[in-house]
Parts: sequence; C-alpha cells; structure tokens
Amino acid sequence: MPLAPLPTIPEPFAAALRPEAELILYTHGTPNGWKVSVALEELGLDYSVVDVNITTGEQKKPWFVQINPNGRIPALHDRRVTTPAGGPLAIFESGAILLHLAEREGALLPADPVGRAETLSWLMFQMGGLGPMMGQANVFYRYTPEKIPYAIDRYQRESRRLLSVMNDRLADRPFLVGEQYTIADIACWCWAHTHAWSGADVSGLDHLARWMAEIGARPAVQRGRAVPTVVVLPTEGSAAAKLAATGSSLLV
Repeated sequence: MPLAPLPTIPEPFAAALRPEAELILYTHGTPNGWKVSVALEELGLDYSVVDVNITTGEQKKPWFVQINPNGRIPALHDRRVTTPAGGPLAIFESGAILLHLAEREGALLPADPVGRAETLSWLMFQMGGLGPMMGQANVFYRYTPEKIPYAIDRYQRESRRLLSVMNDRLADRPFLVGEQYTIADIACWCWAHTHAWSGADVSGLDHLARWMAEIGARPAVQRGRAVPTVVVLPTEGSAAAKLAATGSSLLV
C-alpha cells in the first residue's frame, strides 16, 4: 500500500523527514515524549524524528498546531493511513498514540477483554493522575520563583500516593498487567523513573523500585529514552539542576 505524502513542514524540520519512513514522531526530551519513542523502539518500527524545541515555544507555532491543535508534544504522523484530505493521519496525546500503535501492531496490548481493560485502566491512571501530579510537583518544587510550601507538599504527597498504588499492584506480578509488558508499563515508567526530580519520596516502595530497574534495563527503553537527544536527569546541586532552576528543564 502506498504511503501518504510527506507533510509540508518548515525548514529546518523538514530536513529530518525520510521518504521511506512510515511514521514521523514530533517530540522533545520529556516523559510524555519518551512514552512514544520507547513504544516505537519496543515495536521495532522505523520512524523519522522531528525535534520540536518546547523551550523556545516551537510547539505553539502555526505549522505544529496544524498537527496538534493543543500545541503540545508528542504528536505522530502515520503515513500508512491516508486521510480524506490526502495527507497522513495525525495523532496527538501520548496515550492516544500508544493505543494507536499497539492496536495497529497487535503488540503491547493484551487481546483478551480483561487484559485489555486492565491495560487501558493503568494507561489512564498515568494520563489522568501520575503524569499531571508529578508535572505539578516539578513546577512548584523546581521552577516557580516563589516557593509555596502548601503546593509543593500537596503535589509531592499525591505523587507518592500514586507511586504507592503502583507499588502495591506490583507486589505479586512483574508488570502492571500481570505477566505481560504493555503500553501501561511504558507510560507509567516514563514518569515514575523521574521521581527524584519531582521530589517524590519512594522509600520503602521496593516493588516499584524492582519494576523501574527492570524496565529501565530494557535496550528498547534505553534507546527510546535517548530520543531525540540524551537528557541527563539533574540532581541537587548539579549544573543541570541550576539550569533547571531558571525554568530550562523539560520535565513538566
């Protein structure tokens, strides 16, 4: 089946497009961006990468808003699907992209109704809870000029609570949905492993720690985590932490 035409995007971004690539990932080095690149690597799919620098507001430019009206990364063009307008299918919201890829490839998503429902439940747990709460913890703990103790405590406590929910779930199973590694694990890991930057306490969460280490050791996860470039998670007092304190960090 012929591929949909390459999208028309401005230079220098167009230079990243390869005519043979079926998929085009628009991303930057954030937990939400990593979710999709990790899934693409796990699925062994060929894709072009367009680095949309969110620190300069590129995601708000008209060319990108045509791809994602909400002006956020990640977004995906799937050239295997041609829209009625004649262009590639555009998908935004990381959870929607993960679901599209898993369904299209028949992988990372159980086929049985129970496993599928559990996977979607944990995926939405991340989309509606873990990501937003850790993101807010990042904002109030790391970036705001005025430190508001109530806000910092609220979001760090809620992040800890959500990570504890995962820890309890993982007490008797290797992955969030039993024996099968799924898009739910990918989505949750991409946020959970950044807990130190959010200031979220994970002490005593041994099942979570085991799961984070095992998933983090997967070669496809390591490759996806480095897309579009390697991001070193800052630690207290490091040069990267001082840069992040100016609002330059991406973990939001």
